[in-house]
Amino acid sequence: MRPADHEVLHFSEDPTITRFVPHVAPTAAEPQAYVWAVGFDRAPDYWFPRDTPRAMAWVEPDTTADDRDRIIGAGSGARVHAVEYRALEAMRTVRLYGYRLPAGPFRLIGEHGHALVATVPVEPLGPPEPVGDLFALHEAAGIQLRVLPNLWPFWAEVVRSSLGFSGIRLRHAAAPAAPPADRARSR
Repeated sequence: MRPADHEVLHFSEDPTITRFVPHVAPTAAEPQAYVWAVGFDRAPDYWFPRDTPRAMAWVEPDTTADDRDRIIGAGSGARVHAVEYRALEAMRTVRLYGYRLPAGPFRLIGEHGHALVATVPVEPLGPPEPVGDLFALHEAAGIQLRVLPNLWPFWAEVVRSSLGFSGIRLRHAAAPAAPPADRARSR
């Protein structure tokens, strides 16, 4: 699910929203009240249940071939999303909805323009649309979906690379895996 021209999207598990009113989210780094949305390129970041921790990486114009091959995989497309195994059941069973909103009141926010915000109430252009099967959505978009026991080793590689990246709800991820204990070999 992606927005059409002159639209942005808001994803929610609540199918009853009739008006989006600016507010300050409890986890917001921004003190300003906003209505949040995403455009075409960042919509896939939200093809997940709300609280699912996810690490995402994609090819940028200055991405090196080595980073692309090492992290995304040679011939594996231009984007990878990673979640933990414990997220799979929620991804299979969530009922996620996309709200199409008029793009007019929204402006880019953030250093890299990752999201769009409005400071006025916004009404959806129509009823919410069920997003459907999240795995099929990733597949149809050519986005590799990687399932890991722990996101932190992957995330560490991604943030050191030349890839574009985003991490959402990482505070909900499993604790970083402890390094293996040193072992002595006996013969």
